[in-house]
Amino acid sequence: MEYLQVLKRGLQQVSGHGGLRGYLQMLFRLNDVRVGTLVGEDKYGNKYYKDDKQFFGRHRWVVYTTEMNGKNTFWDVDGSMVPSEWHRWLHCMTDDPPTTKPPTPCRFIWENHKFNVSSTPEQYVPYSPTRKKIQEWVPPLTPYK
Repeated sequence: MEYLQVLKRGLQQVSGHGGLRGYLQMLFRLNDVRVGTLVGEDKYGNKYYKDDKQFFGRHRWVVYTTEMNGKNTFWDVDGSMVPSEWHRWLHCMTDDPPTTKPPTPCRFIWENHKFNVSSTPEQYVPYSPTRKKIQEWVPPLTPYK
């Protein structure tokens, strides 16, 4: 009897992700495949799910969008792609998702969410005021005879 429940849950996972191709795509992209109820979607296209059968800490998750701000993010998923109103719900700071109870607007909340730009050309690289300890070798201007 227990085997039938496991088989049923496995078939739900495969069918819930759009067949075998969608299941494998989700497995390779996120290293995890789960089935749950869709709670909502943010303005960037990220989808948020929950499953109360899972234990605390793994019962809420996000499936990231494949394109954000015109950039292909299929393999580049990052936690900074989650806006602040959904971050609260994901980390159990509130029980109500922003779809049912929107957060109160504050003056200090910035509406132009930008995800992590570390190791990209847009990253800010500070100027170092210290002198280099190792200098590059500069070849002489006149060739040797």
